[in-house]
Amino acid sequence: MIFQQYYLDCLSQASYLVGDESTGRAVVVDPRRDIAEYVADAERHGLRIELVIETHFHADFLSGHLELAEATGARIGYSTVAETEFASVGLTDGERHALGEVTLEFRHTPGHTPESMSVVVYEHPADEVPYGVLTGDTLFIGDVGRPDLLASVGFTREELAAKLYDSLHDRLMTLPDATRVFPAHGAGSSCGKNLSTELWSTIGEQKTSNYALRAADKAAFMALVSEGQPPAPGYFGYDALLNGKDRGLLDETQMPKAMTFQQVRDGMDRGAMLLDGRTAEEFALGHLRHAINVGLAGRYAEFAGSLFPPDVDIVLFTEPGQELEGKNRLARIGFDRVIGYLSEPYEVMFAHQDDVETSSRLTADAFDHRRSHILDVQVVDVRNSGEVAAGTIPNASTIAVGQLPARLGELDATKPTVVYCAGGYRSSAAASLLRHHGFADVSDILGGYGAWSATAHTT
Repeated sequence: MIFQQYYLDCLSQASYLVGDESTGRAVVVDPRRDIAEYVADAERHGLRIELVIETHFHADFLSGHLELAEATGARIGYSTVAETEFASVGLTDGERHALGEVTLEFRHTPGHTPESMSVVVYEHPADEVPYGVLTGDTLFIGDVGRPDLLASVGFTREELAAKLYDSLHDRLMTLPDATRVFPAHGAGSSCGKNLSTELWSTIGEQKTSNYALRAADKAAFMALVSEGQPPAPGYFGYDALLNGKDRGLLDETQMPKAMTFQQVRDGMDRGAMLLDGRTAEEFALGHLRHAINVGLAGRYAEFAGSLFPPDVDIVLFTEPGQELEGKNRLARIGFDRVIGYLSEPYEVMFAHQDDVETSSRLTADAFDHRRSHILDVQVVDVRNSGEVAAGTIPNASTIAVGQLPARLGELDATKPTVVYCAGGYRSSAAASLLRHHGFADVSDILGGYGAWSATAHTT
């Protein structure tokens, strides 16, 4: 058996290649949209990808099933509960699919979404203990899938939480304890609240260590998995719907269009938004007016998808040589409206200095001094609820960065504003969004809450 896990840190997303060496037949499970790595690895192992399996309609990324089907001729498989605009095969509960000796068994495991399923992998069809189970977003390492995402339109959170409990206990925990667990996500994903940094575990380990599986009964389980979930990024509903549609294919080799300064400004006048992918430190030293900062070095697609609407044109500002990466990472969440990138960005900023701004970034001490000397400083905590619960700056408004576009009306654009997160990545993004929307005096705190909580504070 060929079994390979692919892990994408920037989206905390895992996908899998499973193949049989004796027959050369293979499947890919939950692929990302830039598919070159799967195709290359299959070729290297002498495998032919015949089926692309989706465990559910993903909300946090746009899956690569259409790209893989086009590149390899593979069929696309979903649970029979799923309905797709494109040609797909329905995989029934309990159905087995033999690649040769390697055999897959499909188990419907609704709860995270109605159509969720898991894939049990056997090295040999008669094995009593499977090699592993690909659990999608039903079971994570240390957590379980959340039942409240927009992907589950038509079902209540309570209905899905009850289904999730049954799926876990009746469909997955019945597997032998030695069965390896391979989920679709790890720590950092908004698909759960307590995901481990470990990329695999076993059924037995999860029975003893996973907080949700240790709930006393179904009612306790439903309460546990429904509370304290991080807010879903704004693009989740968009991706959940788009994953079931027939849509355009990504060409991951196609560079975006090079644009002059005037072309960029003309595009922005028509409603395009400028996405600056440099670090917060570089952005603060100088950026074009109205740019929004989401660093490529971090969770670029996730936070761009939280701050930008999916129906807007985007112009990229990146370090030279990173333009294709920026386009492809946005494409991973279905943001395909990249109309180009600013060519020779530093030369442009030097030539158009009247259009260049710097950003105010305050040390924790400077923030305390400012707040003690200026009335009505508006403080905004853009961390998630779980982070806020562990401590926050007194009198701060708490608006997670992904909720900021929809809640701008809760803030006063005329007041001096200071934004903070845990370390500075999200606060730079949030502060730049506020400036983009007309907030005139915005700073963020260097080092975030951690730096502020480590210092003595004036009142």
